[in-house]
Amino acid sequence: MANTYLPISISLAHRPCLIVGGGRVALRKVDTLLNYDSTITVIAPEVDEKIRYYADKGRLTLEERDYASPEANRYGLVIAASDDLDVNKQVYNDCREVGVPVNVVDNPPYCDFIFPAVVRRDNLSVAVSTDGKAPFLSGHLRLLLDDVFPQHWNKIARYAAKFRSRMQERLAEQPNDKAEAIGRFLNADWKAMVKRLSEEEISERLDKMISGEYDPSKPEA
Repeated sequence: MANTYLPISISLAHRPCLIVGGGRVALRKVDTLLNYDSTITVIAPEVDEKIRYYADKGRLTLEERDYASPEANRYGLVIAASDDLDVNKQVYNDCREVGVPVNVVDNPPYCDFIFPAVVRRDNLSVAVSTDGKAPFLSGHLRLLLDDVFPQHWNKIARYAAKFRSRMQERLAEQPNDKAEAIGRFLNADWKAMVKRLSEEEISERLDKMISGEYDPSKPEA
């Protein structure tokens, strides 16, 4: 049987986000969106103090009032997290009329998209989903992945981005050399390098991986 939800990554940079609701569930969604380049508006008559704190710090726009239909259709991505089921349904209907993707929290039939369980290490995101059918399982797997990708992966992910940028500049028209350089990067002992080498030394090592001067299969002097 085909799954319902396509796992994709979507940019929020030019897609204003609306969250209707101000309780703990809404706060969890706020915390998720704040990890990304997003513009967030929260509409709710009452809100959690942490949401108000975010508003005071300029991290989101807060409008402490009731939802006014059909205002959700002015946004690019909408989350309905109100305690009032009728409000959530109205938000859903307003979005569906104009094709705005909407998620009604904990109500899969009213979700155009769902949130996978995610482990984030800088620019690296590892997401697990059960197509909305068994979120407890994806949550459990996320905990296991936390151990698979310990904190030093934050640095590895950043170095990988720098490596790719330099490699694209220097080996743009050399696919075979690029493949070999990528192999050198992937086969390096990153756990030891991150622990032992300085930022400057690792930067030099990246250059040598690209040029071929560094071979991770050979023991270092």
